[in-house]
Amino acid sequence: MIECHIENKIATITLNRPEKRNALDHHMAQAIHQALIQLKDDENCKVLVIKANGEAFCAGADLSYLKTLQSNSYEQNLEDSTSLMEMFKALDAFPKITIAQVEGAAFAGGCGLVSLCDFSYATPESSFAYTEVKIGFIPAIVSVFLSAKIGENRAKKMLLTGDIFTAEQALNMQLITAIADKETISTVVNELASNLVKTVSADSIQITKQLLSDIKGKTLNEQLNMAAEANAKARSSNDCKKGINAFLNKEKLSWN
Repeated sequence: MIECHIENKIATITLNRPEKRNALDHHMAQAIHQALIQLKDDENCKVLVIKANGEAFCAGADLSYLKTLQSNSYEQNLEDSTSLMEMFKALDAFPKITIAQVEGAAFAGGCGLVSLCDFSYATPESSFAYTEVKIGFIPAIVSVFLSAKIGENRAKKMLLTGDIFTAEQALNMQLITAIADKETISTVVNELASNLVKTVSADSIQITKQLLSDIKGKTLNEQLNMAAEANAKARSSNDCKKGINAFLNKEKLSWN
């Protein structure tokens, strides 16, 4: 259901259910989750790209799969929903830089994957939507991450209408980072990933992402205290010593 490989410190997870428009079901969510668990501790992975085979990036939940769940008990559905939640949490907590390469529709859970990545590039033809309310379902888990990404008012516009948004609209809403032509998007994403591999410290990225996650929901004083503690710890790190020495000695520094 997914393909995963690493080259030049860039890991790629490719959603591979083109016949189902890469729709998510329990097995696919588990496959993504397991890949994230393996990659987070893999020193050969510094940047993660998520993309897809076929015409759609990800059409959201597999509706035929959802239909089978309607006969489940509440406890069974809660277990299944929790499994999906754990996959999204793993992506949110992933300690490396994440980039979504969106070609085609990114709906519902697929749009959730986009909202969780640090950077998201999309083709002009791509579209984005949380269509759950139009079929009597709800965008429950993904709503938490979307609201944090683009703000409550913009999130409501997507979550409560179920409307489809263009790539240009998604860019204006700050859901995605940039738009790239279909012919060049792979090159653009690879150039960004390759540049990040060479120019940023993996330890610094991990600490920064952890700090941004930890300060959510905290008071201003709590946030500042946590930031000061992270600042103090970072000063004595090997990467910080290496980076400052290279800067002072006017040496070219490469982190890959």
